[in-house]
Amino acid sequence: MVVTRFAPSPTGYLHIGGLRTALFSYLWAKKNGGKFLLRIEDTDKARNSEEAAIAIVNAFAWLGLAHDGEITYQSKRDDIYAKYIQQLLDEGKAYRCYMSRDELTELRETQMANKERTMYDGRYRDFGGTPPEGVEAVIRIKAPTSGPIVVKDGVKGDITFQAEDILDDFVIARADGSPTYNFVVAVDDALMGVTEVIRGDDHLSNTPKQIVVYEALGFVIPAFYHVPMIHNAEGKKLSKRDGATDVMAYKEMGYTPAALLNFLVRLGWSHGDQEIFSMEEMIELFNPKDINKSASIYNTQKLDWLSSHYIKNMPNKELAELLEFYGLVLTSHDKKEILLDSLKERAKTLKELAELTKEVLATPTSYDEKAVVKGFKADATEILNTFAAKINAADELHLPSDYHQLMEAVVQEMEIGFGKIGQPLRIALLGKLSGPGLDSVMSIIGKEETLTRIANAIAANS
Repeated sequence: MVVTRFAPSPTGYLHIGGLRTALFSYLWAKKNGGKFLLRIEDTDKARNSEEAAIAIVNAFAWLGLAHDGEITYQSKRDDIYAKYIQQLLDEGKAYRCYMSRDELTELRETQMANKERTMYDGRYRDFGGTPPEGVEAVIRIKAPTSGPIVVKDGVKGDITFQAEDILDDFVIARADGSPTYNFVVAVDDALMGVTEVIRGDDHLSNTPKQIVVYEALGFVIPAFYHVPMIHNAEGKKLSKRDGATDVMAYKEMGYTPAALLNFLVRLGWSHGDQEIFSMEEMIELFNPKDINKSASIYNTQKLDWLSSHYIKNMPNKELAELLEFYGLVLTSHDKKEILLDSLKERAKTLKELAELTKEVLATPTSYDEKAVVKGFKADATEILNTFAAKINAADELHLPSDYHQLMEAVVQEMEIGFGKIGQPLRIALLGKLSGPGLDSVMSIIGKEETLTRIANAIAANS
């Protein structure tokens, strides 16, 4: 069975790069009928944030990426780590190192002066003497001193590291007994039955050390897929300005989970020229071996395009429910269908759709000065009064077509172009010269509100 995991550290919020690797892990597990596990790596007690841990869980809930089983918290597994550290000590595969900070600093300075790589020199590897007083020992694993360590990577191919170039006897437990990152990751992945590790290639340098731990404990080494990073348009590391922000900020900005996940799956992976993927299609088609070997480029325009696609094709009932997040309650609005149909073609995000909706529903309190100069000419008052009279005289006004017929009647009677009524009427209804179809706006706000807005505009601009 394929078992994948996502293992964020709650020292900050879930960011877009982390979400992408989580999505890849989720898709691969689901495609193979396996399990997708969530582990919170909260052993760094000084930097951990409970709020951040909660936010990570909330982000997964919002996106609908359901993990299997209970969430694993590393902070609750100290006894397990202590057991395996003791096992390595008992088997002679790890040892206590009594090197003081001053000694370690002196060693590094000497190595730097000699232009050597800074590394622990193994002085306590086979120590059999009396431990020095006043030094709390750390525990180091006996890493291989020579030979190749091969990382079999499904994205990058086999990568060979030479032990003597990258490894010394790295610390697996600090002086206070707390285990270190590379040790607990290997132990947890093995005990949780993880068969495939999909993660960012910033973790590639950790992999040889984790392989040393796997081998020392007799664990099966999982398959690795190291995913290239996401860069901005200039080919540099993402900043918050580019999009490297809290995933939940995308909800605030008005992106739907479907749009965001579709956007992320295409950052570094593709299936022909296809751009739009349902979750079912992602699961069916995704294979981590098809992930690009080079960094992907974050493109806000592509995200906006995908977002607008999903909004346009979303049922209005679902849209209305999502808009409640922005303080709009449309579920009982009798013209909800006309309202959303007229606006969702114009919106790139839910937030933008909410703002457009509020503009239609709210009576203008001011008028764009440039719009008035351009569109509210000397004859605007006469044209609007003529139109208002026809509205007053009409018995049945419900559909956009009802209002459109009245506008056509004014155009014919006054022998004017459609813009002559359209521009001042748009200013009256919306306070500006942009917006959805006027007939739809009037149908949505109704007869009395239409007349009120026309009267207000005439009073303010004549």
